[in-house]
Amino acid sequence: MRLTHLSLVDFRSYPALDLLLAPGVNTFVGSNGQGKTNLLEAVGYLATLGSHRVASDAPLVREGATSAAVRARIARGDRAALVEIEIIPGRANRARLNRAPLARSHDVLGLLVMVFFAPEDLALVKGDPAGRRRFLDDLLVARTPRLAGVFADYDKVLRQRSTLLRTAGAARRSGRAGDLRTLDVWDSHLVRHGCELLAARLALVEQLRPRVAAAYRAVASAPAPRPSAVPAGQPGPVAPPGPGATMEPDMPAGADAPGMPDGSAAAADVAGSAAAPAGERELTGVEYRSSVVARVAERAGGPVPDQTGDRTGDPVGGQAGGEPVPDRTVLAEAMLAELAAVRQQEIERGVTLVGPHRDELLLSISGRPARGYASHGESWSLALALKLASFELLQDDQREPVLLLDDVFAELDTHRRDRLAELIRSAEQVLVTAAVEADVPAALAGARFTVADGKVSRVG
Repeated sequence: MRLTHLSLVDFRSYPALDLLLAPGVNTFVGSNGQGKTNLLEAVGYLATLGSHRVASDAPLVREGATSAAVRARIARGDRAALVEIEIIPGRANRARLNRAPLARSHDVLGLLVMVFFAPEDLALVKGDPAGRRRFLDDLLVARTPRLAGVFADYDKVLRQRSTLLRTAGAARRSGRAGDLRTLDVWDSHLVRHGCELLAARLALVEQLRPRVAAAYRAVASAPAPRPSAVPAGQPGPVAPPGPGATMEPDMPAGADAPGMPDGSAAAADVAGSAAAPAGERELTGVEYRSSVVARVAERAGGPVPDQTGDRTGDPVGGQAGGEPVPDRTVLAEAMLAELAAVRQQEIERGVTLVGPHRDELLLSISGRPARGYASHGESWSLALALKLASFELLQDDQREPVLLLDDVFAELDTHRRDRLAELIRSAEQVLVTAAVEADVPAALAGARFTVADGKVSRVG
């Protein structure tokens, strides 16, 4: 998969741009503030309908314009597709495929598959849980686009349920009886959508775990990260997740979540890492924490029941060996029990305290939580490992994602630059930005562009 043509109208700093892209490596060089990141952001928006830099669409529209347009021609094998998105702040975006209007903009998801690495991704290791949840969810949607609808349904139910809780809580505090007659109905909807997302996340983490360990070794040439042991009852910061949406706007970052601790085939040494020996799995650096799964394990008195009869045919439906994924029926029973246990707290606080929006992805290195203990270089290596593991998974799905690297090499030492270049040089297409051309390793030879004064020119 690769982009052959990118066109922008009133997107960020570009009144108009038509750009032909080459296979292999495309490097964009220019001083800071010239619009290099805007190019990659536009490509990322086509793939995810969201920006890695801002939460809303308004900043994407050039000042003075009322809308922006991003168009790209995507080639996959001998097939090509023209994808167009019109961004209209405050209104639903419009999407076209091969010039035919689509009923929903989300119907373009999955047409362009990409892995984006930017300086902001250091927050995957050092930031709040919301960013790590979004990392998982974006990868899930990239692999199985229909899950975007499940996330949207979950988000709607979550908002409606929390509104009901706030209203009932306010009524009780004023001495009136809060109307909770429909709460059980919202519980059932929350559980139905939430357990589908939870099962998908659990399966994904099992597939990521050995690949992250292998990628970390490949990038850092150091011992791979190990899972940390965090007390199950330790609280941690929680913030709203969701691909392209903000869940639980009433829940501030840092709110306590009961039981939630905080915390490639591109190269031979990364390819095939899913088949790592059992002993090597002790070195994995990702662990999913959920109060629902904790309740499942507590009830089972040991390993959770395996998900056996619940295969959907999606890439996320299975796993690459390791811990079993609970059956959705088991997850649903545990989630209902968790909701019942915290119902009074939910009414008092006016928020939903149980569900995928409260869970955490724990990352650790050498037995310690990466957040707070990892050095700057270790944090970068672990963030890179997460993205390289994503790249390998997408390749395993018979997709060839476009790799986007925004000024990444400036953040790495020479050793890590060279290791990363070796790992990605065989990708079908790579888009790289750099303020200084010398920052890009010589191994990434290919098309060269300069970016200056809102213009992009090919120079090599």
